[in-house]
Amino acid sequence: MKIIKTFRLIIESFLFAFKSVIVNKMRTVLSLLGITIGIFAIISVFTIFDSLEINIRESLSGLGENTVYIQKWPWAPEAGEEYEWWQYWNRPVPKYREYLAIKERSQLSEVVAFFAFSRRTLKYKNNSVENIVIWGTTPEFEQAQESEVLKGRFFTEYEFQASVNLVILGYNIADRLFQNDEPIGKVIKIRGHKATVIGVFAKEGSSMFGSMDDFVVVPMQFIRKITDIRKEGADPRIAARGKVNVSNEELMDELRSIMRSSRRLSPRANDNFAMNRTSMLTGAIDQIFKILNVAGFFIGIFSILVGGFGIANIMFVSVKERTNIIGIQKALGAKRYFILTQFLFESMLLAVTGGIVGLLIVFTGASIMSALIDSFKVFLTAGNIFLGIGISASIGIISGFAPAWSAAKMDPVEAINTSF
Repeated sequence: MKIIKTFRLIIESFLFAFKSVIVNKMRTVLSLLGITIGIFAIISVFTIFDSLEINIRESLSGLGENTVYIQKWPWAPEAGEEYEWWQYWNRPVPKYREYLAIKERSQLSEVVAFFAFSRRTLKYKNNSVENIVIWGTTPEFEQAQESEVLKGRFFTEYEFQASVNLVILGYNIADRLFQNDEPIGKVIKIRGHKATVIGVFAKEGSSMFGSMDDFVVVPMQFIRKITDIRKEGADPRIAARGKVNVSNEELMDELRSIMRSSRRLSPRANDNFAMNRTSMLTGAIDQIFKILNVAGFFIGIFSILVGGFGIANIMFVSVKERTNIIGIQKALGAKRYFILTQFLFESMLLAVTGGIVGLLIVFTGASIMSALIDSFKVFLTAGNIFLGIGISASIGIISGFAPAWSAAKMDPVEAINTSF
C-alpha cells in the first residue's frame, strides 16, 4: 500500500509540475531557451567530432586492418617515438624487384601486390579530364582492393605481363569523359599513348581518402610508359595481406627480414623502409579525439551552466509565488518529499524539454549537412541522444534542488499566511 501511495503522490506531483510549466509561459520559454542553447552547443560539438571519427574510420577500413604497406615514409610515428622526418629523406623507395622477392619468399602473406601512381590528363575525342590519378598495379589488385567492375572486365594474367595499353575507369571518370557514350572498347589517350577501355568500376561513393570513382587503373607495364616508377613522385608501395590467423606483428617480422635481406642491410643498420598499417593511424586518431571530446565537453558545459542558473532562478521565483499553496498542501498532510519531488519534477521537465528541442535542432542540422556534403556524413548517434537527455535531466535536478528543498522545509503556518 505504501508503494502505491508513493507512486500516486509522484504522479500527482508530476501533473502539478506540468500544469505549473504551462501556466507560467514566459518563465518556461526563458528556461527552455537557456537549456536548448546549452544542449545544442554540447551535442553539436560531440556530433561533429563523432561524425568526423566515423568517417575517418570508415575510410581507413578500405585500407585493410591486416594489410601492411611497405613505403619510404611512415604514416605516423611509432608509439613513444618522435616523427624525425629528416631521417627518412634519403631512403630509397620500394622497388618492383623487392615485390617479387616478397611474393616468392613470404610464407605468411596471402596477397602481395605492387602499386605505383601518376597524375595525367585523359582525352577522348574533344573531351578531356585533367589531373586524374593513374593507378598502376600488378595482377593481385582484385584481391588487394575491394573494387567491383560494373561494366566490361578486369585484366587477364597475360595482359599484365604483355606490354598492352588497357585501362579500367572509375565511375566518375567514365561519366565525365564519355557522358552518354558507351565506354567499353573506346580508345582514349594518356600522355600521347593510346589505351583501350576494357572496364568501368562500380560506383563507390565519396570517401575522405578518395574512392575508385575518381581513379584509373592500368597494368604495371603500361604505367612504366608514362612515369618512372623508381622515383618518389610515383609513390611506389608494396602491399602484403597476412593469412588468416596471422597477426600483423608476425607478418611484419617476416617482411622486415625479407626487405633487409633484399637491401643487404647489416645487422646493426636501421630499417630504411616504413611498414605502415591502419593501427598506426587509428591509434593517433584515438588520442586526438580523446582531447577533442574533453575540449568539446568544456565548451558545451559552460553553455549548460547558463541554462542551469536560469532554471534555478526561475524555480526560486516559482517557489515564492506558490508559498501559500505549499502551506495549504502541508497543512493537508503533504510530506516534505512530496513538495521536494513536485518542484524537482518541474525543474527536470523544463530542462529535459529544452534538451529535446536542442537535440531536434542538432538532428535537423545533421540531416541538412549530410544532404549537402556528399563526402561527409553527419551522424546524431544514440549515445549522444541519451547523453543530451541525461545532461538535461541532471542539470534540471541539480538546478532545482535548492529551491525545491527551501519549499519542502517551509513551516505550513507561515507559508499559508504569506502573500506574494
